[in-house]
Amino acid sequence: MEKNLKDYRKSYGKDELLESQIPNFPLELFEAWFEKAEAHPKIDEVNAMNLATCGIEGFPKSRIVLLKSFGTDGFSFYTNYNSEKAKDIEENPRVCLSFFWPALERQVIITGVAMKISEEESKSYFASRPRGSQLGAWASNQSHVISSREELQEQLKEVEGKFENQKVEKPAHWGGYLVTPRNFEFWQGRNNRLHDRIIYEFIENDTWERKRLAP
Repeated sequence: MEKNLKDYRKSYGKDELLESQIPNFPLELFEAWFEKAEAHPKIDEVNAMNLATCGIEGFPKSRIVLLKSFGTDGFSFYTNYNSEKAKDIEENPRVCLSFFWPALERQVIITGVAMKISEEESKSYFASRPRGSQLGAWASNQSHVISSREELQEQLKEVEGKFENQKVEKPAHWGGYLVTPRNFEFWQGRNNRLHDRIIYEFIENDTWERKRLAP
């Protein structure tokens, strides 16, 4: 049966985003929003973010990944360097990150440039992962075609045997990326679809220009 979505409606009005109430630096605002989302009882995985890339064929693709750190240097996440997303980044390091926290009626969109983090940082984070996740990084040839779920389970068994009673070392094909932001957009839902949209654009030397966009 065809589903009619035309009458789906939601009114926004939980908060506002005014220039007089926000900092000059976008990271400060992101941190404040992140902390509020982190404390909200209806928001799971506050660090879930949409990563959009555009690679060799020119088609954009987005997927949800997990933010693992953020600060003045940028935003980091981890993946298999043989994955589709990694190949896209190798071809075109310009990416877009977006966060959507519906319980707060807020979005944050960040565009920036991704680059691999150091091997030492990747090893440090890998060591902090649960053993099952460590083994999974070895077992899965991410983004490549496999014949069945059973094949994946067999690969996991092989890896479990290989590392039985041993420390699981980080695979050479696995590691992190750091996205250096060039642009932040903060979106706060408002009544009558007249949402607040504030954009910060990087100029130079930690200088940002702040503008309001029409909704």
